[in-house]
Amino acid sequence: MAYPDDRKYTKDHEWVRLSGDVAEVGITDFAQQQLGDVVYVELPDVGSRVTAGQSFGSIESVKAVSELFAPVNGEVAEVNEALKSHPEAVNKDPHSTWMIKVRVSGPGEPADLLDSAQYQGMLG
Repeated sequence: MAYPDDRKYTKDHEWVRLSGDVAEVGITDFAQQQLGDVVYVELPDVGSRVTAGQSFGSIESVKAVSELFAPVNGEVAEVNEALKSHPEAVNKDPHSTWMIKVRVSGPGEPADLLDSAQYQGMLG
């Protein structure tokens, strides 16, 4: 699968797409493949603070529970409520299914984010 060029990626397999000072956050196709069938997504409340590199929630599949890590610092502006009743959307279209939108605080994006070529190179 090609990883879209309009976003950055973390080594923990999250993606982030910035639009002004708002960042959409989701997981990559690689992550959903590793997880298998997603059955539950736990997301933070709107207004919560997230810190780059820190857990903001969890994703549960038939195989395992994994933490979700924030790629940016900021405040949760919106949560994808549809994932509560349809967590399998993450498996169907991971690069179009955002989990949270974060109003970014602080300067730019963290330096350790990867572009699509770097991320695909990391996967091998």
